[in-house]
Amino acid sequence: MTDTITSTTTTAERGPVPLPRAAARLLIAVGAVGTIASTFLSWTWTSDFPGDLTVYGYPAGLQILALVAGALTLLYALTLWNVPGLRWLNPANATSPVLLTALSAFAVCWFTGIAIAVDLGGLVNLEPGGFVAMAASALPVVGALALPHPAPGTGFRGYLTKPDQPRPGKLSPLSERLIITAGTAVALIAFTYGIGIDNDASETFIGFLLLFIFAAWGLVHSGLVDTYATISARHKGFAAALAFAAAVIFPFTQSDDHNANIGVNILIFATVALGLNIVVGLTGLLDLGYVAFLGVGAYAAALVSGSEYSRFSGVQFPFWAAALTGMAASLVFGVLIGAPTLRLRGDYLAIVTLGFGEIFRITVNNLDGDSGPDITRGPNGITQIPDLNIFGFNLGASHDIAGFTLGRFANYLFLMLIVTAIVVLVFTRAADSRIGRSWIAIREDETAATAMGINGFRVKLVAFALGASLAGLAGSVMAHVNYSVNPQPYQFAGAAPPNSAFLLAAVVLGGMGTVSGPLLGASVLYLVPEKLQFLQNYELFAFGIALIILMRFRPEGIIANRRRQLEFHETGQLDVPEQATLTDEPAVTKAGA
Repeated sequence: MTDTITSTTTTAERGPVPLPRAAARLLIAVGAVGTIASTFLSWTWTSDFPGDLTVYGYPAGLQILALVAGALTLLYALTLWNVPGLRWLNPANATSPVLLTALSAFAVCWFTGIAIAVDLGGLVNLEPGGFVAMAASALPVVGALALPHPAPGTGFRGYLTKPDQPRPGKLSPLSERLIITAGTAVALIAFTYGIGIDNDASETFIGFLLLFIFAAWGLVHSGLVDTYATISARHKGFAAALAFAAAVIFPFTQSDDHNANIGVNILIFATVALGLNIVVGLTGLLDLGYVAFLGVGAYAAALVSGSEYSRFSGVQFPFWAAALTGMAASLVFGVLIGAPTLRLRGDYLAIVTLGFGEIFRITVNNLDGDSGPDITRGPNGITQIPDLNIFGFNLGASHDIAGFTLGRFANYLFLMLIVTAIVVLVFTRAADSRIGRSWIAIREDETAATAMGINGFRVKLVAFALGASLAGLAGSVMAHVNYSVNPQPYQFAGAAPPNSAFLLAAVVLGGMGTVSGPLLGASVLYLVPEKLQFLQNYELFAFGIALIILMRFRPEGIIANRRRQLEFHETGQLDVPEQATLTDEPAVTKAGA
């Protein structure tokens, strides 16, 4: 990689800790080595704490996370000495990546120490290894704060200001593909480890989140994430194929079919969020009742899938016909609801869609034969929906493949991967088409778009219908995965997904207008409450806090669309490379982004 830009900063402010630069660098390295060494010691005397941190010479649980954080801190410490072969980790020789990686080790070690004291009843339960970890992990933070940062007059905030990074030059196609492969492998390992953490080990999952947040933040500041995004944009087809292959490999890494169940639900909600992204992210329509389209598709498929409790119990469509039925029913409802309401704008449209969502839930709740016609069996729902049988392959049975036993949910995971790939293809093709550009124009300024000859009502109706049909497709699969459908989940907000608030939060959190944004948002919002059981009663509160923080520091979402970044940041604050399509994610951002 070659440097094609130089930093615009010529002065640097000394850190708040009065240490010479050489001493600060040495302190960071010593602390990182001490953190790594502490993971091979016992941190507590009892195995009652999750992960069994009592064994010498064998890191486990939170010790593994501390080991990773310590190793990452050591690597960035070595970049301060310009060690050959590590220049690519920190091309600008910036301070902020060093501080953030040091904070990842500090957060994991100190959280573990505090958690042991709280769970087991006092600091007396800490073994020497725990104290060594806490002391050693604090040294790199002190050393990093002694280093100068290139943001005079900003104090501590200067350390968290993203530095100007050299824009990467082009490598050979083979090298770039190897980089994409390595990045995909790291992402698969991280996701597999996170989803494999036992639900009872909430402390371990919190440590995993702390490591992930600070380490990812540090990698963003070092420019590695931007470099990877730039390379992936040059090989978009290869990157997409690798991501799909990694998802296919995932079930083979799991010994517990429950984790495959989590993966299926994440894909279902991510697929629905992508459909909502057409309405919200591309067209700019605030839909607060979108989960109703998921319910319409699920009920329509359940009615024709052979359940003995269905109103049409003698009818059993093959999956492709049941899926088309669910899509068609959702599309029809999307047109019927959109036609009289899409002439409204803003808050008025949001209120109407919220009302539609509640009307759907109340209606299916009353179609029980007493309050209305006997179609949905009311609160009891349609149960005992049979498993799918596609080309003689029974998705409800376990199968042995290459020595691996794949359970029921692993089978449905493969099916949902195909469905998700179809939805992603539809989303990208539609977004980059003429109608997609019309959606963007409507979102930016409907009056101006209308003046340029765009039929705003027709364009919005197409977006509404397409988004609804994609939700119906996901609902068709969900009905078979859950064996049943009932009206309870299809509400605006609830303790668990699916609900409209969850789907909208996934789109906003991940990044409106992008493909990978809703996928990431749905994964985070589903996985965190699943692993942190104590949050389930405070899910909406946690969503609110997360969105407030996001709107303050990154209003364009975690994975931002280039156009969104330009909207939310001042001119000259961003340095964003060219995009091939409207759904590309940006590759490089400058300070303050």
